[in-house]
Amino acid sequence: MAHTSSVTYPGYVLEERNTLSARSALLSALLGSHPPELAARQLVRIGALFGIAEGTVRVALSRMVSAGDLVPADGRYRLSERLVERQARQDESRDPRTRPWTGTWEIAVVTAERRVPAERAALRHAMGALRLAELREGTWTRPANLSRTWPQTVLAQCTLFDGRPHDDPTPLLWDLGEWAAQARSLEQALSRPRDLADGFLVSAGVLRHLLRDPLLPPELLPADWPGERLRARYDDFDRDYREVLMRHLAD
Repeated sequence: MAHTSSVTYPGYVLEERNTLSARSALLSALLGSHPPELAARQLVRIGALFGIAEGTVRVALSRMVSAGDLVPADGRYRLSERLVERQARQDESRDPRTRPWTGTWEIAVVTAERRVPAERAALRHAMGALRLAELREGTWTRPANLSRTWPQTVLAQCTLFDGRPHDDPTPLLWDLGEWAAQARSLEQALSRPRDLADGFLVSAGVLRHLLRDPLLPPELLPADWPGERLRARYDDFDRDYREVLMRHLAD
């Protein structure tokens, strides 16, 4: 019988169990695994946590292989290269590579002409992954406190500058109050998952939320910013939860 409840905490509602799709459950399980590979029987057991029938799981696996999400081998399924890159971004959001901030902002201005829709979409995706925000159409920016390289998608469409705004544009670019409130709710959720299924949903919710962290320098953050506290709390939770989950999958 499928579960029908949701995990609710003040200010944050995680995905309802009975609406979690087989694809979402399987993808979350693999994105959280290192290496990102699980046996078919283990993925079937993941589905069972949410009342998803074995046949439904296997159909979802077949479709994910056809869509290029998964690579099958000897009864096991591994994330494709494209999704391994997504996992790398997820991992980096847990342990971001930052550098001392000197007050400089990165600015990327779209200067390419006659871009096709696919190029526009690829640029928007890349900017999101780089944690830049759009100040106005075609102008993306953020504090220069992250250590990473610019992908070719950005270099081909934009001209890059460094600058120092006269006024702090942070409030125009990010809703820090909303992010912090949800982070605190997730901290509470990590303290009391009711069972393996709830723990799975809470874990996926935290990882999605960390991907939305703008990773601003401390000078631009409000007091009592919960980002690092949520990361530390999640590391403790994940270590213990992963051990229990893998014992369940091995039974």
